[in-house]
Amino acid sequence: MMRIVCVGNLVHDEVFRVGALPSSGIKTGVLDYESRFGGPAATAAVAIARLGGRAAYWGRVGQDDAGREALRLMQASGVDCSGVAQLPAGRTLRAIVLVDARGERSIVSDRRSLAPDPAVLPDDPLDGTAAVLVDSRWPAAAEVVLDRARKRRVPTIFDADGGLAADGERLLAKADHIVFSSEGLRDYAGEGPPEQLLRRCARAAPGRIFAVTRGAEGSLWLVDGDIVPVPAFSVAIADSTGCGDVFHGAYALGLCEGMSPVVAAHFAAAAAALKGARGRGWDGMPDRAAVVRLLTDGERSRTEVAQLES
Repeated sequence: MMRIVCVGNLVHDEVFRVGALPSSGIKTGVLDYESRFGGPAATAAVAIARLGGRAAYWGRVGQDDAGREALRLMQASGVDCSGVAQLPAGRTLRAIVLVDARGERSIVSDRRSLAPDPAVLPDDPLDGTAAVLVDSRWPAAAEVVLDRARKRRVPTIFDADGGLAADGERLLAKADHIVFSSEGLRDYAGEGPPEQLLRRCARAAPGRIFAVTRGAEGSLWLVDGDIVPVPAFSVAIADSTGCGDVFHGAYALGLCEGMSPVVAAHFAAAAAALKGARGRGWDGMPDRAAVVRLLTDGERSRTEVAQLES
């Protein structure tokens, strides 16, 4: 089995559960607290491994307790962490996460504590690599690895969620599959209906697959000039943190297994839904059997509804 290389951030998440997300100037009491780990590329790597794929994570952590524990947990999940730089200067990246009773979350991230120099990346030519997935949170490293992948004709997926517009433009121009969050799409393409924004992106970078994830509204895919909706699965969400990262990892795995982009998106939607229903950070990652069950049940339900309407 060929590996999927995931490049980007690993984050120590400090999660505070609250009754409601506070507005400006409001004090809110904490109902529960949990220390766990996330980060777009790191979480995608864990998702791939839990779903039966072979994942490698390339990132950086501090030489601190949080960094050591995060790598231990990733390796226990089956992720190859030999490409992670453990830096003596600075601490592992940290985020404060507020989660309300509906599972919605707000995140405040501190990305200043580790140098962004891509020189700490492994000198690896991507032999035996089926795909590369990069996030927008370490753009200098993402650009280096996307260039390597282009030379080796390795397919690439870009998790486009925030960051500076100039960085996003460079990374988008080098990636094959660009999957935006709703916020990331607005940051890059401006305001307007998502279908219109996806087409605007495609005109600027033809020949690529563009998509936007929209939480409970599902995702939209621009494939061969057509907008294809992929519905989300209806589940009770315990915590939406990391759902998008799981989606990207599962999507990359689906592509590597020969699925079309839209079929891979259905697979990814099921994995993300289960992650949201379970919460619990990396401990809540679904395995392959659970995703297959949800896909099977979901298809049966859609068929039954169609029969009732006919």
